[in-house]
Amino acid sequence: MAYGVEPTRFYAAPGRLNLMGDHVEQNDGLVLPIAINRDTIIAIGPAGDEKGVFIDVVAIDMGGARDRFSANSEIDHGENNWQNFARGIAETLRRNGHRIKPVRIAIAGDIPIGVGLSSSGSLSVALASALSSFSGLGFSPEGVASIALEAERDFVGTDSGMLDTLVTACGEAGHALLLDCQSRQHMPIPVARGLTIAAIESGVPRNRSGETAIARRKECARAAEHYHVKTLRELTPDHTKEWRGDLDKIAYSRTRHVVGEIARVEPMAVALVKGNTAELARIMRASHVSLRDDFEVSDPQIDRLVDIVAAALGDRGGVRLTGNGIGGCVVAVVADEAVEQLVEAVEERYNQPGQVPAKVEVLRTSGGAHQIATG
Repeated sequence: MAYGVEPTRFYAAPGRLNLMGDHVEQNDGLVLPIAINRDTIIAIGPAGDEKGVFIDVVAIDMGGARDRFSANSEIDHGENNWQNFARGIAETLRRNGHRIKPVRIAIAGDIPIGVGLSSSGSLSVALASALSSFSGLGFSPEGVASIALEAERDFVGTDSGMLDTLVTACGEAGHALLLDCQSRQHMPIPVARGLTIAAIESGVPRNRSGETAIARRKECARAAEHYHVKTLRELTPDHTKEWRGDLDKIAYSRTRHVVGEIARVEPMAVALVKGNTAELARIMRASHVSLRDDFEVSDPQIDRLVDIVAAALGDRGGVRLTGNGIGGCVVAVVADEAVEQLVEAVEERYNQPGQVPAKVEVLRTSGGAHQIATG
C-alpha cells in the first residue's frame, strides 16, 4: 500500500508487438500488430477530502518515485520525464473540457523498456483509461487511445503514432489487429491455432533509433513530394518504378520499402488466419530484407539473429526485425512444434560469450485496456 490505504480499482493496458507493417504509419499505411500479455497496471483510489483536484502518483518500478500536482488549472511539466505521462493525460483531459477527480495512483508493470514493445504507449493508455473511467467520463476504447496519443504528442513530446495507443486500447485476445492508418479503421484478424508468436530481445540497444526514425520520415516526405502525392500510401509498386524519374537512390529505396511493406500486410493477415507457415516465412523474410537493405534500420548482429532463426525454422514459420530498428526486438511467428528449435538456435548458435544474450519470450495475444476485476 503506497499510500497507507487500499486502492479501490485496478486497470491494465497491454504492450504491443508489430507483426507486419513497420515504418509505414507516417505514410498512412496498413499495419498488423498484436496486443501482448505484458501489462502496465494502475492502482487508483480517491485522494481524500483536500480542497482542489490533486493527483498523487507513485512509480513502484522506479524505486517508489513520487509526483504530486494540481489539476485545477494548466499543468506544468515535471522535472523527470516519467512524471509527464500522468501530467500529460490529466492536462489533455482538462484541455478537452473534462473534469477529473482527485486521485492517488500507483504504477507498476512487466513490459521491458526500450526493446520495441511499446512500454510508453501502454503507460499512456493505462493512465488515460484509469483517470477517465474513475472520473466517470465513459470513453470508448478509441477515445482512450486518442487521449493517450494527444498527451504523448503534445505534452510528453514523443513522436508517437496511433499504432501503439490504438492496439493497446482496442486489442482482442486471440487476434491481431489490421489497422488502416489513413482511415483509422481497424478489424480483428484471428490467429490460427497451432501458431506461436515469440519476441526475441536481440541484446542490441536501440541507441540511435529515434534519430534514425526522424531521418527516414524526412526522406519519405522528400519522396512523396517528388511523386506529387500526400503520402507514399498512394503509390503502387509499379508507380514507384515508372514515376521515379530523377529521384535520388536513398529516397527511392525508402519509397520501395514503404510501398512494398504496405503491400505485404494483407497477405500476412491471410497467412496468419490460415496458419500457412511457409507463406509466413516468405513474407517475413521479404520484410526483413527490405528493412535491412532499403530502409537501412537493421544491424549486423540482428541480421545474424534473423538468419539463424530462419535457418532453424525453414518453412515452419517466419522471423523479422520489428519496431523502429537499429537494435531492439525480433518477432517470430512459428508452428507450435518449432518453438523448441527456435529457442535452441538462439541459445546455441546466436548467444556468444561476452555478448548480451538474446532472450526468447513466447507471447499470447491479449485484450486491450480494461478494468481488472477484484474480489
